[in-house]
Amino acid sequence: MNEITSLEKRPEGGPGPIRRTALHDTLVTHLRDMIIEGDLSPGTRLHEGQLGEQLGVSRTPLREAIKFLASEGLVELVPSRGAVVKRFTAKDIQDMLTVLRTLEELAGKLACEAASDAGIAEVRALHDEMVRRYNAGDRLQYYKLNQQIHSAIVQLAANTTLTDTHGMLQTRLKRIRFIALDRPEKWAAAVAEHEEMIVALEARDKAQLSEILGRHLVNAWERVKTSV
Repeated sequence: MNEITSLEKRPEGGPGPIRRTALHDTLVTHLRDMIIEGDLSPGTRLHEGQLGEQLGVSRTPLREAIKFLASEGLVELVPSRGAVVKRFTAKDIQDMLTVLRTLEELAGKLACEAASDAGIAEVRALHDEMVRRYNAGDRLQYYKLNQQIHSAIVQLAANTTLTDTHGMLQTRLKRIRFIALDRPEKWAAAVAEHEEMIVALEARDKAQLSEILGRHLVNAWERVKTSV
């Protein structure tokens, strides 16, 4: 059984059975997860031949998946070196988190005004599942739900420009946000902040939600700055 096929056998929360039409998405997700978890560290060259053999796929779909990750800003296409996992400087990361903080503070205010009750209930459901993953020690699935919650709050703001800009920055910061959870006390602090977020959202307290989202991202930098 090759590595890509073995992914379908993961327990609840992992990718489903692979189908030919799903190959691109499966490859993108798997490579993205390898970058997030550090299996492909910043500066690593992506050798299509080696990766293709490892994952049991041909070069053509692999090349397309790598190009897609380049469009997300996770991979850099470097002349004479090929595809390389993007390396961000500490200043790059701090700058992106500063802008992301401003976007999420605005999104929190707008979401409290514009969100439907059903939309808020969906965020609550994501939050409850995220906490279950935390209690199970499932760091990667917890992280993915965590990011879905941030995206969902931004989407509740009903501002396409805000959503698009936020999505671009959030994607580029995937690895950095993941390593913010590398110690139990950091992870526990992030969960506590999310508990505050969901309470403020359900109360439609826009000032409180904006403050929590901003503080959460300030703390995100404090949690990662010694690791970048």
